[in-house]
Amino acid sequence: MRALDVARFAFALTLVSPVVDAAEPSHEIKGLYLMTDYPAITVRPGTTTNVALRLQDYGLSPERYQLSVAGVPSGWTATLLGGGQPVGAAMPTPDGSVALQLRLDVPAGNDLSAHTLTVKAEGQGTNAELPIAVSLAKELPAKLSVKSSLPSLRGSPKSNFDYTLSIKNDSGRNLVASFGAEAPANFETSFTEAYGTQELSSIPIDAGQSKDVKLKVRPPSTIDAGRFPVKVTVKAEDASASTELVLDVVGEPQLQISGRDGLLSARAVAGRQSSIPIVVTNTGTAPAENIALAGNAPSGWKVTFEPATIERLVPGKDSEVQALVTPSDKSLAGDYQATLRATSRGESASSQFRVTVGTSTAWGMAGAGVIGVALLLMLGAVARFGRR
Repeated sequence: MRALDVARFAFALTLVSPVVDAAEPSHEIKGLYLMTDYPAITVRPGTTTNVALRLQDYGLSPERYQLSVAGVPSGWTATLLGGGQPVGAAMPTPDGSVALQLRLDVPAGNDLSAHTLTVKAEGQGTNAELPIAVSLAKELPAKLSVKSSLPSLRGSPKSNFDYTLSIKNDSGRNLVASFGAEAPANFETSFTEAYGTQELSSIPIDAGQSKDVKLKVRPPSTIDAGRFPVKVTVKAEDASASTELVLDVVGEPQLQISGRDGLLSARAVAGRQSSIPIVVTNTGTAPAENIALAGNAPSGWKVTFEPATIERLVPGKDSEVQALVTPSDKSLAGDYQATLRATSRGESASSQFRVTVGTSTAWGMAGAGVIGVALLLMLGAVARFGRR
């Protein structure tokens, strides 16, 4: 039994071994190499240019390599940087690399002839060289690009549409980029820092770098639903770039509440329920769903609605309901204020109604009877005591 287990284990190893061997890195390339992504560049006299380099070790033992630059024209300054400071030697790990930079300071007024500089790394029997062709130009054209990660946003007329724009300076020199936005009439636009609130009209961008700014667009609250374009243009010297953005504005309901024929007044009797016709109108651009009705009235009053909810009200239509108002039986005759509201998913409207309260007929008849009895008593007293 044990021999069988050993045989199975050995067979499994024969299956796994080729996989392990295939996963090991290939060592077909061996040696020391100086490399760069851009071995031929163009610079402008009077400027400073940095060229990114890598000193790559393939399968060699650790060794110290002396660094130098040959073929530097008179008046130029060529400096090798590592870790942000000038360096004269580097030591990459086996199968590792060291990041370097060649900084070139080209004086102004130089002739426009081409030059070839050679970066060298020299060790004990192992050397590497990298020729870099440098062409000169009087003026390199400025170049800009601008893009938005989310060029189309959706919201209501009450929304703020915030776009994050990335502006890149693809030039060989630092630029100050100014920007503007072309939007439909009555749209408000403003540019701010990507992580701040300070409004901007321009921003400095270093050569080869990019910066983010935020564009805020606010449409007018009365706008209809639709898709609206906004064009952003970025300029710097003789360069410009633009991008198209879109606001997808969806409709929303807008409610109004009033009395029948626009009246905002009604009559009621203390202690009795009165029915007041109320009209709810949707003047928006989208249907209003489940409109809830409510009211505020003086203490002791009761306000209900029939029906209490309007299920759906399409744009441009209205619906009439009855507000059932019962003043307190202790209410004195006079004018009172009641607030009636209609609410649908965050959209609401309210109106104040003047309710004139009068006493009931029964109380009026009782009052008249009391006054009549008092008059009779007074007349009787005058007649009796008048004879004396």
